Amino acid sequence: MWDKPALMNAVANTLFAAAALLVLVAVAMQVAQLPAFSLREVRVGGELKHVTRDQVEDVVRRELMGNFFTINLAATRAAFERLPWVRHANVRRQWPARLDVVLEEHVPFARWATTALVNTHGEVFRAAYDEELPIFVGPDGAAREIAIQYRYFRRSLGAIGETPVEVQVTARRAWQVKLASGMTLALGRESVEERLARFVTVHDRTLGQLNRRIDYVDLRYANGFAVRIPELRHEKAEPKRGRRTG
Repeated sequence: MWDKPALMNAVANTLFAAAALLVLVAVAMQVAQLPAFSLREVRVGGELKHVTRDQVEDVVRRELMGNFFTINLAATRAAFERLPWVRHANVRRQWPARLDVVLEEHVPFARWATTALVNTHGEVFRAAYDEELPIFVGPDGAAREIAIQYRYFRRSLGAIGETPVEVQVTARRAWQVKLASGMTLALGRESVEERLARFVTVHDRTLGQLNRRIDYVDLRYANGFAVRIPELRHEKAEPKRGRRTG
């Protein structure tokens, strides 16, 4: 190697370049730490109905570390997304000393049993909410599927003036829908849409003519359905009249 000047010069040039680069990086890191580059403003935007100013200020105070150059944007985004109502946070630097944060809130769509909420994307989240919502009940991971089916149920049942207020699906994929009128529809595991469509089609000329309160309809039949009318259990059948003799 020592008798190859060209190779030695190339190695030396590489070492000098690497040393110069290290020096530049060190200088840049020192400059980036100067107080002149401190973050002086955090601007939070988005259509916010549930995220409060106090929650945002708490995140800024506890979680934002570093200055304009050294702040960890991924960690900052994660800190905002830990707020109960935040579905997604977009965080970016704005020269010279501002951080722009745009928050997307969950839009409540239903309750997940009694433990959580479901948003319009079918995602489960936990937050406090007092207004009335339909109830979804099912195995873990089924919220998105139930949300899709609920929209179909609501649209179909609206044609007969009914509104679903609770949708349940079992681990074996058997569906049951409770309506605002108090009626429960058992749809089973197969041909759910077809069974509901058949019920809606014949409702007005069958159940709609009974003038009775119906609390349960079993649609798991090939060519019809069975109903349960609670008040019939309390009605006494009229005694049969025997034939008079003589």
